[in-house]
Amino acid sequence: MTLKSLPRKDCFTIPDGLVYLDGNSLGPPLRNSAQYASRVIVEEWGKELIGAWNSAHWMSLPATVGNQIAPLMGVPTGSVATGDTLSIKAYQALAAALSMRPNRRIVLSDSGNFPTDLYIAQGLLDTLDKGHELHTPHPERVLESITDEVAVVYLTHVDYRTGRMHDMKTITEKAHKHGAVTIWDLAHSVGAVPLHLYETCSEFAVGCTYKYLNGGPGSPAFIYVRPDLVGSIEPAIAGWMGHRNPFQMGLKYNPAEGTERFRIGTPSVIQFKLLELAMRIWDDIDIKEVRSASIMLSERFIKKVKQRSPSLRLVSPAQAEERGSHVSFSNENAYSIIQALIDRGLIGDFREPNILRFGIAPLYLDVEDIQRAADIIEHVMNSQMWRDPKYAIKKAVT
Repeated sequence: MTLKSLPRKDCFTIPDGLVYLDGNSLGPPLRNSAQYASRVIVEEWGKELIGAWNSAHWMSLPATVGNQIAPLMGVPTGSVATGDTLSIKAYQALAAALSMRPNRRIVLSDSGNFPTDLYIAQGLLDTLDKGHELHTPHPERVLESITDEVAVVYLTHVDYRTGRMHDMKTITEKAHKHGAVTIWDLAHSVGAVPLHLYETCSEFAVGCTYKYLNGGPGSPAFIYVRPDLVGSIEPAIAGWMGHRNPFQMGLKYNPAEGTERFRIGTPSVIQFKLLELAMRIWDDIDIKEVRSASIMLSERFIKKVKQRSPSLRLVSPAQAEERGSHVSFSNENAYSIIQALIDRGLIGDFREPNILRFGIAPLYLDVEDIQRAADIIEHVMNSQMWRDPKYAIKKAVT
C-alpha cells in the first residue's frame, strides 16, 4: 500500500524544532482548532446564547461525533454514544455486562490493564457486595483463564505501557464459547489500528478521544453497545440526556432508543466541537493506511534505537502484528532519560517503573522525524546528559 495521503503535518500545530512522540498520551491540536473554538464562543454562544442548542445543533453533537468514530471501530452508525469520561463509560459497560450474567461472580481482566479500569471494576464490585471477584492474571494467561465461571472479560486491547496487543477475535470467541460478556477498552487502539468490533460480536467497547483522535485534553469518551443488546439494557447511571424525551422533565426515567440511552449529562460543547473538527481528517484517510505507516515507522525506530542506544531494552513485542502504535523501552534511569530527551526536543513519556514510551502517529510523523528521534536518543545516551540531577526531579505529570 502506498502512503500518498500521509502524513498530514500541515493539518496540525506542533512547535518548530520538536519531535512529538507522545500522541499516544495526548494528540496535538489541529491547526485551526483555536479559530474553530473561537467561532463557537463568539458566533454560536456569543450571538445565539441558549438558542444555539437548536440553531448550532449542540444537542445532537454526541450523536454526530459518535457516528464519526463508529467507522474506526468497525461498528454501525448509531451504535456509539459519546460524552463524559472513560471512567464513567467503563463503569456503565461493566455494570451492564454484570447484569447480563447475574449468576456469575468473576470479572477477568489482566495485570497490564490501565489502573483506572481496575479501580472502577473493584469499586463497582465492592458496591454490589455480591461476592464478585476481580481476577488479573498476566496478559499472556488471559486466554487460558476464561472458564464457565467468568461473567465478564474486561480488557484493554493495547497495553498502555508496552503496546502489547491482545488478539481480540480469539479472546472474544473463547469468551462467548464459555458464555462470558466482553468489554474492550480501546483507548490506545482507536485511530491507531484497524478494529472490527461488530464482526467479532463483542458486546461492549469504551475509549477516549484525546490520544490518536486528537480531540484535546479532556475530550469526550465513548461507549459502544452491540445493537442487538442495547434495547434490553437499563444504564446503571441514568442521566437526563439519556432519557427518551428529556424535556418532558418526567420523574421516572424512560431510556432513549439505542445507544443514546448511555448519554448522561449535558455535553461539553466546545470540547465536542473540537473533536468534531479533529474527526474530519478521517473523511479521506484509511485506517489501514495509517496502520501500514505506523508499522513502517515503528520498525525503523526500533532498529535505530537498538543499534545506536543498546542500553535501552525493547519491552514492546518485537513482532509488529503483536503491538499497537507505541514503542516502549526500559532502563533503570528511564525517568531522567525522558526528561533529558524532552530538553533536547524529543517528547516521549515515562511510565512506572522503568518505561520510556514513544507514540508513533503517522498523521503527523514521517521518516525524518524518526531519524531525528533516534539521533537525539543516541546523543542523550552517549553524552549521559541525563545524569544531571535536575532530570531526576519528579514532576506532577510524568
